[in-house]
Amino acid sequence: MNTNGTPDLSAFDGIDFDEAERRNVVIIGTGPAGLTAALYAARANLEPLVFEGTQPGGQLVTTTDVENYPGYADGVLGPEMMEDFRKQAERFGTDLRHGSVTAVDFSERPFRLMVDHETPILADTVIISTGASAKYLGLKNEQRLLGRGVSACATCDGAFFRDEHLAIVGGGDTAMEEALFLTRFAKKVSVLHRRDTLRASQIMQERAFANDTIEFLWNTVVEDVLGENAVEGLKIKNVETGETSTLDVTGFFVAIGHQPNTELFKGWLDMDETGYIQTLPDSTYTNIEGVFACGDAQDHVYRQAVTAAGTGCMAAIDAERWLAEHGAIDGVRTQTEYHAAPAEDSDGGMAVQG
Repeated sequence: MNTNGTPDLSAFDGIDFDEAERRNVVIIGTGPAGLTAALYAARANLEPLVFEGTQPGGQLVTTTDVENYPGYADGVLGPEMMEDFRKQAERFGTDLRHGSVTAVDFSERPFRLMVDHETPILADTVIISTGASAKYLGLKNEQRLLGRGVSACATCDGAFFRDEHLAIVGGGDTAMEEALFLTRFAKKVSVLHRRDTLRASQIMQERAFANDTIEFLWNTVVEDVLGENAVEGLKIKNVETGETSTLDVTGFFVAIGHQPNTELFKGWLDMDETGYIQTLPDSTYTNIEGVFACGDAQDHVYRQAVTAAGTGCMAAIDAERWLAEHGAIDGVRTQTEYHAAPAEDSDGGMAVQG
């Protein structure tokens, strides 16, 4: 984006779009939202083209056990679950490709996209499912032990640490919510904060202070995560005294916020102050017709695989309806038309479509 706030289109200079491939639906991102959108769009005969980006499968490919997604009674490994999503989308004709969309032009339709800085693509509709990335501290062993005791999601992973001593870093509402959630399982939760006061709202502070399972370590920063194959402790430092020590914990939760992966769309789409794409109520429509957003790129509240998948479904149906309304898919009885069509039951009444 230019310094004056307008989108930078220099990436398209000298690129010939006359022979560019054109698709009904292009989906950017392959987490639960993107692959669910692909599944629904493929079953609606829209032949979606999906670009996987730098992390195919999204954040879940860095997760070990997933126990809170419906349908997996015994739990499932995150990468395995995303492979299931992928296979199901491909079964119905989804075109999954390696590569990242590196530039977009939403000024007119069909939309212009640039893949890996060199390949032009035209899209009648675009579904954005680029997700969000948890912010981490950047410690030496933090990423190495991710999924082996290091986590950025208490809701996802808290139940794996029953009766254990856990630590969480952060001072905002999210950190307090996560700490309180962890007390359902942990015998002790240590909240580490670099200051001597919290940023969290008063009510969240009061709830945390009133919980006997939570202790607060003020003016404290984490210098490293200890352990070879799993978290065995933290190296911490008091910023006032300079004293370092070891905190014996088996789980370390980072709650310092998330960053939506939406930089590519700034200047085009309406976003909140932190960069989450804003969509119209009860839909995935953005401020640009034909562009839809789903998953963690537009959800800063729930950030769960199941809610992301739900909005992916919504985005595909929204895109399908938009294409039908604009005459882009004439002659095809789409999924939406099937569900909207009256159906008679054996008694001559109306059967409910599901």
